[in-house]
Amino acid sequence: MQHISLAKIAHNLIRERLQAGGIAIDATVGNGYDTAFLVEQISPSGRVYGFDIQQAAIDSTRARVEACCGIGRDSSILTLVQASHVQMAEKIPEQDHGRIDAIMFNLGYLPGNDKSIITQTQSTLAALTVASRLLSGNGILTILAYPGHPGGDQESVEVKNRCEQLDKEQFKIRVFHSKEDKASAPRLYVVDKAGQGEPFVR
Repeated sequence: MQHISLAKIAHNLIRERLQAGGIAIDATVGNGYDTAFLVEQISPSGRVYGFDIQQAAIDSTRARVEACCGIGRDSSILTLVQASHVQMAEKIPEQDHGRIDAIMFNLGYLPGNDKSIITQTQSTLAALTVASRLLSGNGILTILAYPGHPGGDQESVEVKNRCEQLDKEQFKIRVFHSKEDKASAPRLYVVDKAGQGEPFVR
């Protein structure tokens, strides 16, 4: 079966929703690929908030965005925060709550770094609850999950369960698989918000 780029699917879906001047969050910046993509979409105005617990990820992301997008450290377009994505609501100005057009999660570990440092199931679920509240009435949330590494199986299952708990009249859920016939293959969960529905159940 042909491999499907889930990252590309996520980008294409967000591109339809996120325009110049919009507001977006990269909840797990990693090496900055998604952050740079979001910055490109909202430029020359708008704002992107990026979160990661590892300073290496923040540094890598800043360097990538500067190289790809010409966005310097002093730019008001990008705010990078070394903190857990659970703290998004605390770190993002209150005036932007409920106005976020797109939020991206890329779970797992930071490629090229310590593979023992991974996103944790409980904090991921808590962050998804926060994210659903920050989204605008027509916002989109993408979650790229990786069952194929230690800890990833449980996280992927719990993310799936949490998505299924959403109000079906207010949220549309889609799932994309990179390989349909392989249980350990990555999968992409897409949550489209339509109106002010109830967020993820705790």
